[in-house]
Amino acid sequence: MKRNSRISALVGCALMVSGACFTSCTDSFESMNINPNEVTPGMMEQDNLKTGAYFSQMQRAVFVVGKDKGGSYQIHQMLNGDNYAGYFANIKDSYNIGNRHHDHYAMVSHWYDTPFNDTYPDVMQPWYKIYEETDENSVDRALATVVKVMAMHRMTDKYGPIPYTKFGTAINLPYDSQEDVYHAFFTELEQAIDVLNTYNSASNKPYMARYDYVYSGNVVRWARLANTLRLRLAMRVSYVDEALARAEIQKCLDNPAGFMTGVADDANLHQGNGLTFTNPIYEVTQGFNDMRMSATIDCYLNGLNDPRLPRYFLEATNGGYHGIRNGMTSGFASMPNAASVANFNSDSDLPWMHAAETYFLLAEAKLRFNLGSDDVQTLYEKGVRLSFESAGVASAADAYLADSDSKAPDTWTNPVDNRNVNVKSMLTQLSPAWDDAASTDVKLQRIMLQKWIALYPDGCEAWAEMRRTGYPGWVTINTYSYASGVQSNDIIRRIQFPSTEFENNTKNVQEAVTMLGGTDNAGTHLWWDCK
Repeated sequence: MKRNSRISALVGCALMVSGACFTSCTDSFESMNINPNEVTPGMMEQDNLKTGAYFSQMQRAVFVVGKDKGGSYQIHQMLNGDNYAGYFANIKDSYNIGNRHHDHYAMVSHWYDTPFNDTYPDVMQPWYKIYEETDENSVDRALATVVKVMAMHRMTDKYGPIPYTKFGTAINLPYDSQEDVYHAFFTELEQAIDVLNTYNSASNKPYMARYDYVYSGNVVRWARLANTLRLRLAMRVSYVDEALARAEIQKCLDNPAGFMTGVADDANLHQGNGLTFTNPIYEVTQGFNDMRMSATIDCYLNGLNDPRLPRYFLEATNGGYHGIRNGMTSGFASMPNAASVANFNSDSDLPWMHAAETYFLLAEAKLRFNLGSDDVQTLYEKGVRLSFESAGVASAADAYLADSDSKAPDTWTNPVDNRNVNVKSMLTQLSPAWDDAASTDVKLQRIMLQKWIALYPDGCEAWAEMRRTGYPGWVTINTYSYASGVQSNDIIRRIQFPSTEFENNTKNVQEAVTMLGGTDNAGTHLWWDCK
């Protein structure tokens, strides 16, 4: 059966289960079952709370979870951003699409179609249903809009132009330029935060707690998440439109919602409250046995003697904490025992956004634009401390921040064959200790290195920041022979527009290629990727 992936069809087919009609990227999950957690008409009628049911559906699709959804998560996240950021590397010789794929920067249509074709029915369509049921002052709509922006900024940061502002208004949806999508994000978040602040000023009661898997109805924390997300997006556009970035950062600083500033503000998709899922990071690294630690994060965590290392990864079967270089083409039989799996259990919660990111964003805003009150060093160190607290190693932060000697290594040793690879020129060679005498650029590199470590395991966000700033450096892939338009020693810049869009929405996706300003391949820079 071939799924009709045309976005226009989603308007009239609200709750199509996107995962049901695609083959898993793993050989052991070639048939996907319908997710029993999907919204059904009966659920919506039961409590007369259509918005709550749709809100739950949206949350499950930001980072894909659900029955037999490990393969979907792997394609959405791990074989995209997690590979590209250098958090994870592929260790499987061949998938059902062949043995050259995204880890080699080779585009596979089945894989670059999937995030697009899953996210529109599972995020945009339920959001539109909530939109139809509510007015502009509705808390339901405000919360749903925050989740929508959380999901859709990940889509535009993968593809570039996407259908967005006209969703639900046409049979064949036109695309928006990425610039227009970002302007829409800022407008939507501003409106949503205003509604949430109004609610919080009048009530401290939980809202839709039964349907909220992230904050259990705590609207204050949702407002903080929304304002921090807005700060993230403001910084994203800071090199392409500094005036817009400055204006949005200042609005965030002035907003009474505040920011995510403590571990309690960490946004995680929690097990319980009616939601149970197999953690997909555990499933892919330990169940499927398809992915391991990447050489890049191996170099940084081991080189900096980082106490977060055993919290992020488990020791390899052969001993020690080791990674695999991305883009390998041989040696796969030895990789499972030689390299480390992610330290997640099957019932672990799934992180969305860590509060530590707030302080790294504020540190950059202060460093580059002199916005905010605290000095750069204070903000940087708060970010590191909060990341350590989130990882459960808070007591080790002082010694780490005083370390002016540890840095990434000059050579990385492949744990499969013990061959040394010279990586000195590839990596950011900076210790954790702040150096106030350093240049502005070196200070930024130090901030971005620690931010990159703190963003784990969200490789999509880390990949976006690496493209935006160029920092931190990464261990380049083993071979560029299969890369789709990416120059040797460069990082992949995007994934291609879905092949299904060229089949079903031809005119509009061709216009999107024009908006892209370059060839529809993995080497073309996005709008904000201009440094």
